[in-house]
Amino acid sequence: MGKPYKKLKRILLILGITGAVYGVSRYLLPLVIPFLLAWGLALLLRPSAFWLARHSRITLYMRGKKKVLFIPAGIIGVVELLLILFILTMMLYFGGRKLCLEAGMFLEQIPIWVSMLDAWLTGMCHQVETCFCLPADCLVLLMREMLQGLMDSLKQTAMPYLMVNSVTIFQYGIKVFVVSVILLVSVGMILEEMDLWKRRCEESLFQKEFILIAHRLAIVANAYLKTQGIIMVLTTLICMAGLWILKNPYYLLMGIGIGILDALPIFGTGTILIPWAILCFFGKNWGEGLILLALYLICYFMRELLEAKLMGSRVGLTSLETLISMYVGLQLFGIAGLFLGPIGLLIIEDLIKAAEET
Repeated sequence: MGKPYKKLKRILLILGITGAVYGVSRYLLPLVIPFLLAWGLALLLRPSAFWLARHSRITLYMRGKKKVLFIPAGIIGVVELLLILFILTMMLYFGGRKLCLEAGMFLEQIPIWVSMLDAWLTGMCHQVETCFCLPADCLVLLMREMLQGLMDSLKQTAMPYLMVNSVTIFQYGIKVFVVSVILLVSVGMILEEMDLWKRRCEESLFQKEFILIAHRLAIVANAYLKTQGIIMVLTTLICMAGLWILKNPYYLLMGIGIGILDALPIFGTGTILIPWAILCFFGKNWGEGLILLALYLICYFMRELLEAKLMGSRVGLTSLETLISMYVGLQLFGIAGLFLGPIGLLIIEDLIKAAEET
């Protein structure tokens, strides 16, 4: 009876911890994400903020009493964060000027491409008319009427959509602003109270669990950011090289754009490369279409292989465990589940191990 009881106890332990981790991730985590992010930023700013706070002390003697004036580390941290954001904004501004120039060149070519598409559609219509002995230009006129009706329908549909969603966008903008202010203030407060919160965690009954969770969060966050950064850079370089081989004058702009889209799971490289390849096949430009399709396949399989491999090697999971946890997380939590899945699996394993050792 001992062995079945031990198995039942382990099963109940696994189910209980898994359910608790799921509940926290589903309902509690969204409420504290800004403060977790603020804590991470405070940890990064802590060394420089405390160093500047120590070296900013001024000792004054007023009425025979010693008084020490200094700038609080929280204020220094907030100023540092604002300076970093300012520098990043300026880098994006000056770096984006080159992209804007290429974007301008790209927009200048749109009328030419529209004319080429019109000529291609007209030629196809004429071929069909000749094949089926139809009156001249009947399909051309029909196609133009259909396209005009489509444009009118899009305009009628888009205007109410924009009017309704403009309010939502405005509300979302206000929410982002409020959360940003809370995040900024939280960084300063955490820098001031970090030692106090550490003492509270050390004196807490759940000290071991807090340490395990914080350790795993740090490991997985670091691994995820490094993995996505490596994959995005490689995707950008591969796309730039492929577009350069095709002698595309916008290889820099398109390569960076495709690399950024690939970092967003909703879009991916196929958002650009697949429709582009299909248009090339329709235009009988087989070579360019095949190269674009090859670029998509290379980027796709590279992401699938490297994401699981790099994440697994950095967080201590096998490639298969990482892939399964990311897929389950995606199904449970959406896009955020790609990050929460491996974290949840690691935390469940650690808590089960800690519970069995007690």
